[in-house]
Amino acid sequence: MASSAASSPVLVVTGTSGAGKGSIERILLERMPDLELAVSATTRERRPSELDGKHYWFLPAAEFDRKLAEKEFLEYVTFPWGQRSGTLRSEIDRIRAAGRIPLLDLETDGAMYVQEKVSEALTIFVTAPTFEELERRLRARATESSGEIEERLALARQQLALSDRFDHVIVNDDLHRAAEEVLEIVRGRIAAAGTMSAS
Repeated sequence: MASSAASSPVLVVTGTSGAGKGSIERILLERMPDLELAVSATTRERRPSELDGKHYWFLPAAEFDRKLAEKEFLEYVTFPWGQRSGTLRSEIDRIRAAGRIPLLDLETDGAMYVQEKVSEALTIFVTAPTFEELERRLRARATESSGEIEERLALARQQLALSDRFDHVIVNDDLHRAAEEVLEIVRGRIAAAGTMSAS
C-alpha cells in the first residue's frame, strides 16, 4: 500500500437511495484491491438474497441497543420507517489491521458525523441527475413498499439539501463515468496521504 494506516483515508460514500451508490462501490472495490467495504449493522429484516456478515450484520434491536450503550458504533442512524443501521468501530479496526482502506456506505447524517469526527475522512455524495430519475430508479428496483418509497423520497429531498457539505458531489448520470470520477478522487487522496506519511 502507498500509505500507512495512520494517514490513509476513511472513504465515505453517501447520497440518496436509488442514486447508484452500491453500483459505484462495486466498481471501486473491483478496481482498487486496497479498499474494503465496512459491513454495516442493521436492525431490519434480512432479505432472502442477503447473507449475515456479508451484506449486513443483522442484529436484533436489543443487541443493537447494547452495542450502542457500550459505544461500539462509530455512527448510526434511525430511519423514519423504524430500522436502525450503523458502523461498528470493530469493522474499521479490522480493515485497517489488514492494511486496507475502509470504504463506508453511509446515510447522510452518519456521513456528516464521520466527516466531523474522523480527520482522515474523504466524503463523496452520489446523486441521480434529476429527482424524477431518482424516483424512477427507486420504483423500478421494487425492494420497498410504496409507502416506504414515499418516505425515502421525502428523505432524499432533505439529503439533497445537504449535498454541498461533502468533499465531492458526483452526479450518476452514467455509471462508468461516475465511477471513473470517484476512482480519480480516491487515487489522488491516497497518493497525497502517501506523500504526507513519507515526509
